[in-house]
Amino acid sequence: MTADDTDLLSVRNLEVVYDDVVAVLHGLSLTVPSGAIVALLGANGAGKTTLLRAVSGLLRPHRGVITKGVVHFDGVDVTRADPAEMVRRGIAQVMEGRRVFAEVTVEENLRAGAYTRRSRSEVRESYDRVLGLFPALARYRRSVAGYLSGGEQQMLAIGRALMADPTILLLDEPSLGLAPQMVAQVREVIVEINRQGTSVLLVEQNAAMALSIATFGYVMETGKIALDGPAADLLADADIREFYLGATTRRSLADVKTYRRKKRWSA
Repeated sequence: MTADDTDLLSVRNLEVVYDDVVAVLHGLSLTVPSGAIVALLGANGAGKTTLLRAVSGLLRPHRGVITKGVVHFDGVDVTRADPAEMVRRGIAQVMEGRRVFAEVTVEENLRAGAYTRRSRSEVRESYDRVLGLFPALARYRRSVAGYLSGGEQQMLAIGRALMADPTILLLDEPSLGLAPQMVAQVREVIVEINRQGTSVLLVEQNAAMALSIATFGYVMETGKIALDGPAADLLADADIREFYLGATTRRSLADVKTYRRKKRWSA
């Protein structure tokens, strides 16, 4: 997908290094059009979380640095902006593993998500919106967050990010470790959040879930984009289906492609 005037987020030729030694991203490029859900697939270690950190400004706490490339958001170069500025500009990230504040209440978690905002009336509107999206949080709003189930904590993490009223939501493995019924609920919530006007960059290993709701998808391997295209086309791709949806023992999408070629040649 090439960048144009409708792109809300544009990442171009990005390279990221940790500890001045370990190169994780190697000239990666992707775009998220305004109003879209874009899926980013990849095995563990592909560099998906590093990309999200580069976009949200969270590389520095992890001793990472952008050594090449540019990140544009809403037409502005934000390549080296700090995390608070990113949130104020409209970028919110939900990290893998939920990371809720376990010792305080659900309501206190949600209000912490609005720390960059000053209008009490707008914060109240966001609060009401979140409770409308997540009825369970409304029931447990005075409960300590650490006592919620894993699925409820995931809902809380998403709700806390929405309290910043983001233009784009970065979701890092939101279905990880959840039961199928809860995965279905997360899927429905992402669709509804997008329907209400928030763009989504969805990082997932659950390819079936991610591609079923995305308009466009990217597949990462070893810090690069290995494949991209309309989500429906990727979902129908035989290599994608075998690697992400089948019972393959291949370690990478490239291994699957090579294996399938050999099978065709030997047939």
